[in-house]
Parts: sequence; structure tokens; C-alpha cells
Amino acid sequence: MKKRGFTLIELLVVIAIIAILMAILMPSLRAAKDQAKRVHCVSNVKTLSLAWFMYKDDNDDELVGGHTANQPHMWVHSVSGNATVEEKKQAIRDGALFPYVGDTVEVYRCPADQRLKDPRQFAYRSFSIAGGANGENWAGSVRAKKYSDIKNPAIKYIFLEDIDPRGRNVGSWVMAFNPPRWVDPLAMWHNEQSTMGFADGHSEMHRWHDKSFIDWCHEAMYEPTRFSFYLTPPADEREDIEFMARGYPCKSHD
Repeated sequence: MKKRGFTLIELLVVIAIIAILMAILMPSLRAAKDQAKRVHCVSNVKTLSLAWFMYKDDNDDELVGGHTANQPHMWVHSVSGNATVEEKKQAIRDGALFPYVGDTVEVYRCPADQRLKDPRQFAYRSFSIAGGANGENWAGSVRAKKYSDIKNPAIKYIFLEDIDPRGRNVGSWVMAFNPPRWVDPLAMWHNEQSTMGFADGHSEMHRWHDKSFIDWCHEAMYEPTRFSFYLTPPADEREDIEFMARGYPCKSHD
């Protein structure tokens, strides 16, 4: 008996059905992939936060250096602007926090961070420490040098997803006070959300709300040559700046 193949119309119908199914499934697959990256990112920051916590336990309550240059016991070392990826990884391994993290530099990176693919942005490390946690002694605050200097550690963030428009995460993440004002932007690789690690060792994904802040951070992410540091939020967009001011991990405000 002769076997009958598909007719052209039947093949077109099958292709159309497959296309419809793909159109239905792709958003779900993309959402699942994004969710997996979020879980991975939060897990990485959790690891860093616990390592930061263990460091102070082994060093008489002293905090690891939160700056990336010109500071004893830096959590990571600085790199030059033309450093290779391997040199950036070595700067992480040379940092004082690495022995507490485990034998992988991937913990220092968010899987959703796309900067290695952008010739204008060549960062490898996704996260920075807030300046008030023994980092940069920014005007308007007195940095904490000991863990006991940080009051209410459950709401005081230490690690943030940084997006330094200079191409690599330099120094530490800072903001201004009296009145609160943005200085450094934040990376929002997770649909206007960022991962944060806190002084009690927990980590979480935080959603941003104020349009001016979100647009400013997006410019740092996608148009770094146009970006300008410092942003004073409008009077009706204060939710994000007030949240970050309450959680800034310093010893005191001037």
C-alpha cells in the first residue's frame, strides 16, 4: 500500500500551529529564565553578605574594606581600565573577602549583567559595597569601621548592584545627605528591581518606584556616555531616596 505524505496545505497548517504554540510558550520560557537569573543573583548576594558577616567575626568586629583602592584589607582590589577579564578575576581573588566566599569568582557577578557584551562597559564584578560600610567617607555621613557601629543591621544594606558608567565599578556606592540626594546610580537588570545584601546576612530583590530615578539609572546602564552623576529627586518622587537614606550603613550622619 502506497503511503500518502502531507499535502502542502497540511504542512502549512502544522507550521502555523507550531508558530502559535511558540508564540504562547516563549513569554513563559523567557519569564522562567529571568526568574532563574533573579534567584541566582539573590543567592550570590546572600553568599557575599554571609562572607562579609564571617569576616567581621574573625577580625574583632572590624569591617572588611569597602573601597577598591588605597585601603587596607580591601574586599576586592582595583583594576585598570584596560584590564583583562582574567585580571579582573584575580583582583577578586586577591581581596580580603574571597577566602570566606569559596573557590569561585562567579559569586561576584549577576547572571543578568550584560556589560561584558557592551564595548562601552567592561565591568566583570556586578556588586559594590555601600560607602558607609568602611568604604568611601562621603560628605554627610561618618563611615562605620566596626560592625557595632551599624545600628539596626536588618535594614542596613551592604551590597548593591552597581552600574558605574565609567565602565567598571570603582570605589564604593555612595549617596549624599542633608538633604538626601543621589550620587551613584544602581543597576536594574531585573525589570526595575535590584538585588541588595544586608548587614544581618540576608539578601532580597528590591523594586524601585520613582520614575526620575529609574530613568537616570537606565541612562547609566544603556547610555553611559550621556550620564551625569548626581540627581536631586523631585518633591513628589521621594520613596526610593528615603528608603536608601534610611538603610545607608554608616556610623552616623553629620
